[in-house]
Amino acid sequence: MRKEGFPFILVGLAVAAVGAVGVCRGALGGWALAAPGGAFAAFCAYFFRDPERPLPEDPARVFSPGDGKVMTVGREGPGETVTVRIFLSVFDVHVQRLPCAGTVEKLHYQPGKFHMAMEAEARENERSVLTIAVEGRPEKLVVEQIAGFVARRILTWVKPGDRAVAGARYGLIQFGSQAAVHLPGSAEALVKPGDRVVGGVTPIARWLPPS
Repeated sequence: MRKEGFPFILVGLAVAAVGAVGVCRGALGGWALAAPGGAFAAFCAYFFRDPERPLPEDPARVFSPGDGKVMTVGREGPGETVTVRIFLSVFDVHVQRLPCAGTVEKLHYQPGKFHMAMEAEARENERSVLTIAVEGRPEKLVVEQIAGFVARRILTWVKPGDRAVAGARYGLIQFGSQAAVHLPGSAEALVKPGDRVVGGVTPIARWLPPS
């Protein structure tokens, strides 16, 4: 479990403890605190889970940055860039993983709105934008951590100049959110809307051979 979850768990346990004291003293409202507090602590322990996963070894593939359901795959603007958007519900693992190997070239935090993460308007939401210079190729890959209506805090643990390792943990979005990968024209998407993906495990695209 991620250490970032400890403050939330402690709050839930503290509320549950106050409720438990009230129950022991015969207070009618004791259970109204004890039950929700305990449930909140248990949920946070589940939400902040961080399972170990083997790092992928295929440099010809781009891997999902997170667990969730593919929302859309397509061009969202001019040029050949294809964007893969993934919705992370509150029941998915929220630790993000790097989609490919290379070097972190740029990190930009973009303030924005807090639309529901599964809606098209989430493209306007607050986000952390990471640009990776792909190892062994001239391309750059852009991956985003996008806040949702509930998620209001994005953590990114890498910085420009860091080596990017495919499948390695690089950030966390606290509660429901979205992840997006912007694929250059030299990559072919391997997923479609409705597919379930696993961060650092599911290949979402492959690099095309040089023309």
